[in-house]
Amino acid sequence: MALLPILRFPDSRLRTKAAPVDVIDEGIRQLVRDMAETMYAASGIGLAATQVNIHKRIAVIDVSEDRKGLLALINAQIIERAGECDSEEGCLSVPGVRETIRRAEWIKLRALDMNAKPFELEADGLLAICIQHELDHLDGKVFVEYLSRLKLNRIKTRLIKQAQEDKDKDTAIA
Repeated sequence: MALLPILRFPDSRLRTKAAPVDVIDEGIRQLVRDMAETMYAASGIGLAATQVNIHKRIAVIDVSEDRKGLLALINAQIIERAGECDSEEGCLSVPGVRETIRRAEWIKLRALDMNAKPFELEADGLLAICIQHELDHLDGKVFVEYLSRLKLNRIKTRLIKQAQEDKDKDTAIA
C-alpha cells in the first residue's frame, strides 16, 4: 500500500469532474486500499479520488470510532435526499479550516462496491454529511465554495500564504 499526496485548495485540479469507473479491476481495488491508507494516515473520515489527483468516481469513508467501518463508493450517486441540517465540516484538502455548511439531513445512495456489486445505502447524521462532501469533490466542488465570496477569498489567501511559508521552510532546511 502507498500513501498518496493530497491536493490542497485552491489547486485547480480539485475542480476536475471525475469520470465513472468502467471496470473494477485489481488496479481500482488497490487504489481504494491506498486511498483508505492515505485517509487514515491523515486522520480523515473521507477521501475522494479527486483529492489525490485521480479523476475517477471513487470515494472512501470511515466514520467509525475504531476505523473498522471502511465504505468504498464507486460510481456513487445520491438518488434521494430529504431535510436539511447545518454541520461543521473540515477537509483534508483545506487543512485548518472548519466551517458550517448546510446539507441534506438524509440521503439514499446507489453505488458499486470493490467487487463491482451494486448496493443502495440510506444514511443520516455524520455519514450522510460525509458522503455528500466526498461526492461534491467528485463533481469538482470543495466545501468552502458554499461559503460567501468574502470568506472564500480569506481562506484562499491564508492557504496560499501558508503553502508559501511551508515551501520557504522546506527550502531553508534543504
